[in-house]
Amino acid sequence: MPSDLGTKVGHTVAKALRLQLPERPQADPVTRGESTFSVGTLETYSYVEPEPTTAEWFSDLVPSWHEVGLYFYRLFPFLAWITRYNTQWLIGDLVAGITVGAVVVPQGMAYAALAELPVEYGLYSSFMGVLVYWFFATSKDITIGPVAVMSTLVGNIVIEARDKLPGVDGPVIASCLAVICGGIVTFLGLARLGFIVDFIPLPAITAFMTGSAINIISGQVSTMLGETADFNTRGATYSTIINTLKYLPSSNLDAAMGVTACAMLYIIRFGCNYAAKKQPRRAKMWFFISTLRTAFVILFYTMISAATNLHRRDHPAFTVLGTVPRGFKHAAVPTVNAEIIKTFAGELPAAVIVLLIEHIAISKSFGRVNNYTIDPSQELVAIGVSNLLGPFLGGYPATGSFSRTAIKSKAGVRTPLAGVITALVVLLAIYALPAVFWYIPKASLAGVIIHAVGDLITPPNVVYQFWRVSPLDAIIFFVGVFVTIFTSIEIGVYCTVCISVAVLLFRLAKARGEFLGRVTIHSVVGDHQLEEAKHALGDFDRKRSIFLPINHADGSNPEVEVEQPFPGIFIYRFSEGFNYPNANHYTDPLVDTIFKQTRRTNPFAYGKLGDRPWNNPGPRKGQEEADQSHLPILRAVILDFSSVNNVDVTSIQNLIDVRNQLDIYASPRTVQWHFAHLNNRWTKRALVAAGFGFPTPSSDDGFHRWKPIFNVTEIEGRYSAAAHAEMVTNENTRQASAHGTDIETGIKPDSHTIERETHGIEESSRSSIGDDDKLQRDLKDSKAYRNRRKMAVVQGVNRPFFHIDITSALESALANSPQEEPIIKGL
Repeated sequence: MPSDLGTKVGHTVAKALRLQLPERPQADPVTRGESTFSVGTLETYSYVEPEPTTAEWFSDLVPSWHEVGLYFYRLFPFLAWITRYNTQWLIGDLVAGITVGAVVVPQGMAYAALAELPVEYGLYSSFMGVLVYWFFATSKDITIGPVAVMSTLVGNIVIEARDKLPGVDGPVIASCLAVICGGIVTFLGLARLGFIVDFIPLPAITAFMTGSAINIISGQVSTMLGETADFNTRGATYSTIINTLKYLPSSNLDAAMGVTACAMLYIIRFGCNYAAKKQPRRAKMWFFISTLRTAFVILFYTMISAATNLHRRDHPAFTVLGTVPRGFKHAAVPTVNAEIIKTFAGELPAAVIVLLIEHIAISKSFGRVNNYTIDPSQELVAIGVSNLLGPFLGGYPATGSFSRTAIKSKAGVRTPLAGVITALVVLLAIYALPAVFWYIPKASLAGVIIHAVGDLITPPNVVYQFWRVSPLDAIIFFVGVFVTIFTSIEIGVYCTVCISVAVLLFRLAKARGEFLGRVTIHSVVGDHQLEEAKHALGDFDRKRSIFLPINHADGSNPEVEVEQPFPGIFIYRFSEGFNYPNANHYTDPLVDTIFKQTRRTNPFAYGKLGDRPWNNPGPRKGQEEADQSHLPILRAVILDFSSVNNVDVTSIQNLIDVRNQLDIYASPRTVQWHFAHLNNRWTKRALVAAGFGFPTPSSDDGFHRWKPIFNVTEIEGRYSAAAHAEMVTNENTRQASAHGTDIETGIKPDSHTIERETHGIEESSRSSIGDDDKLQRDLKDSKAYRNRRKMAVVQGVNRPFFHIDITSALESALANSPQEEPIIKGL
């Protein structure tokens, strides 16, 4: 009966709503070690495992005030290290910041051209990205700014928006896109949803990067070659390549400035890498020379252009950038309205995905290389805020750059504050170099883009490793690349993401269970024989039982004979989670195998032909039913839940249906259901709510009598066997040191022994093996150990069919099997 008012009210409400509360079987006196379900079976070990409550679930979701404070503190990670900033860090940040600044200026202008924007907008985006990021950064290496893939997407959006809104300039559209993308990503970061990026696997990311790189390169070749023919360079990659080759005769002098610039970039990089291998002591010097190759090439060709076009500004010999305004001439509040948003609403998901996966993939990769861990959610906040504030100075969407991040990491960056140094370099370029920018050849910038984007193409060896690890992932990679090449970058993004999700769901839905059997194994040391290994391993348990798949699907030696643990007892292991997509895929093979390998408990269940179900009509007329008397009856099912963390209503109901089906098959007996390796309290609660965890009541005598088997252990502490063993060893060592005894040999100088009043420990023996034997006798004979050690059950006695491992589950199943058939011994 309910003991308090709350329980009384709850039972009254349940009765009014006709809720079926779980029944608690009554205790029954223990006789000869047998009992019905009872929490009082073992009075000594009286631990009753409590069920998790809804209040606990909500309490886990509601943060404490301390957690709220940590949340706001962690929004600004720089607070954890800025007060410890030192001169050595400053030197590293100065070198890295200036080096990256020399690279980001030409790249920013080049990428702005990809975005169909004036080149100064690339400088604005570069400035705000590196300036704002360090406040929220958890990565010291990442560099925020314009990137090739994102710039290409922005360019496509700007071109489409111009057709829909002819009166709106491209920078206005790009700024609005940055604000919307930044707001979405910031929300995801503040809500700590950074884990969603983990759903996009590495093959999908590499396929997207490779396909995008090929698309960008194909679109820049015509500019590098100076082709005067007018054709769409932003269409499908294959079409762009065909048109580029078709209009190759229209190339002009720009090809000299573009092709040679691109070739010089590769020659300098190859030469520096070769020199670094030949001169390892000067590797750092050659690295910085290689890093500055972009700035050097741009300056070199700018000088050529200035010398050629100094007096031909009205009619330059080749295409140049033209006028670049000084300072932040386009700083303003970005225009954001529904009319502009409608122009790129369809491409918005692709833009957000590119911002997420490119940045997080790069930051995670360099975090692992440099031995630190990033917070994906905080990184989303960083790039989100950068894109929210960037448009106020004229910036367009920016994210992490692979090439500049690699340069920054190799340059020896120490903290995210290096971004401020890079921002100062960009600021200097914005105010001091616009007059020089006029002479930069566009073909040379196209060569810079091709050279920078070429590093994004996945090397063949990486694809080969994909094939070695998982052929399906290699296929996903090629599909993503081909879709990007023959359609567009946006479709390639959607395709790779959808394929990845589809493969994940397919693997989950088609998860396979395995039937396990018992194998007795012996441990040996190297190539020693068992007898030699016995001495090498000491008292280690050299002989034990393990459980392997009966079909050797795990790759175990097929010559090893896996034994069925006991006729009528089946051990079934789930390979992955147990949820609604794969519930039937698990239980259908389980039931089919049980039906094939067992017989009905009552062979006369179908007295008449009409009693048989339609799906089991029996033999044809004139034929006899197959003899199944040699098959065992079904006794127990043991489920290994080691890979199951959560269950749902569908999977539990599926398990209930299978239990009912097997109970009818085994009638008038009931099938025991044992569970091993249950690691989640909510999973236990769900199983208990479905009637699992304790013996199933039969139709005639209620709960059948059963033998409780629980796993007990010593409560660790000063009274445990381990503590006593350590005490004995320390005492032996102390005496050996006091009397000059050689500890390794155990030889004593005399026969005197020290009296041990508390524990009655006898004198040490003369060999290490003798010491071990004597230690065991001490443990058994010691009054302190025998009287003071405390034992406790590992799991609650209220759920006796939930077991800590498969061995315990099998022991319980064997102990409670009917006695009319012999039990296989040797478990």
